[in-house]
Amino acid sequence: MKYSKKHVVLYIITKSELGGAQKNVYDLIANFHKDYEFNLATSRFGFLTEVVSSLDVSVYLISNLNRDIKLSSDFLAIKECISLIKKIKPDIIHAASSKAGVVARIAGWVCKIPVVFTAHGWGFTPGSPKLRGFIALISEKLLTPLTAKLICVCESDRQLALSLGVGNQNSLCTIRNGIANNPVPIANSSQQPPKLIMVARFNEQKDQTTLLQAIAELSNHDYHLDLVGSGSSLEFCKDLAHSLGIAEKVSFLGDRTDVPNLLAQSQIFILSTHYEGLPISILEAMRAGLPVVATSVNGIPEEVEHGKTGLLVPRKDVQALANALQTLIQSPDLRQQMGEAGRQKFEQEFTVERMINETKAVYEEILKKKPNKLLRCFSWR
Repeated sequence: MKYSKKHVVLYIITKSELGGAQKNVYDLIANFHKDYEFNLATSRFGFLTEVVSSLDVSVYLISNLNRDIKLSSDFLAIKECISLIKKIKPDIIHAASSKAGVVARIAGWVCKIPVVFTAHGWGFTPGSPKLRGFIALISEKLLTPLTAKLICVCESDRQLALSLGVGNQNSLCTIRNGIANNPVPIANSSQQPPKLIMVARFNEQKDQTTLLQAIAELSNHDYHLDLVGSGSSLEFCKDLAHSLGIAEKVSFLGDRTDVPNLLAQSQIFILSTHYEGLPISILEAMRAGLPVVATSVNGIPEEVEHGKTGLLVPRKDVQALANALQTLIQSPDLRQQMGEAGRQKFEQEFTVERMINETKAVYEEILKKKPNKLLRCFSWR
């Protein structure tokens, strides 16, 4: 017999790769693991499983949990998830990422375990592929009744869901992402010539293409651009840099684990993208004291105050992005001023402590509705 006063939480996320959702899950586990008994389920070993290994977290693989829609493997993933739930008997299931949200909510409903789903940006958000957006919208409308709480990472996503009939005022809440205010190197934003940096995957969501076209317009300026990340569109972007004649001004750095150091060596952070939730990469840049140039979509205006902590531009607008970059490349004092304001905004609004407290309130609300398991003091293992 194992004596435990801790409630059991099962986190489910589709991929364990290096990414914003994975960093968010790690921060939750790292700050909660003394209060709850945690289990993590994902499809493969990777970044997330590695970083939680020192936190006494049990890790399980759901081998059929894939990002792509495939009914046969999705059905098997649900069966695997049901078996795992019966094995560990969680009090709460918390899912992050779209496919994990589908699998977890169906399995949780079958096993009568409440499921929290954090939407790190809706699949039906404006700018996303239309067919996928339609499927995502229908799926969310069907799955909302199986969800104990829908967490949106930005207020714009909550308002979008309400406007489309996904959830209601009671089932939806906004808990904006937060990151640890760890001691990190602070950038000297005024240094000349400036180094520009973007940290993002190379996929259909991010828009390195518009960024490369924009900096090609700045041939008379001295700068260098670092692109951090990997993905399906990486080779295309490398070829594009060559065809635009800017290959010498761009470095493709691949996936990196020393991003805080790279940010500290930079003067301007950029996020060119088609759609987002509330990107953690921008929070990391704000923490490092960098001014931000970003696409004005979804939750990004909740992070970046245009004209105060950075500059916002319309989606896929090459000239607007080039103009914004030119303004900051030419203005070291403005960069320094915006970077300092961004650092202050991060400290006031986007620390991990605020995110943890708000998430804990959601857990406690759900547990209060389960009187038969409120005092889970004894469990057989």
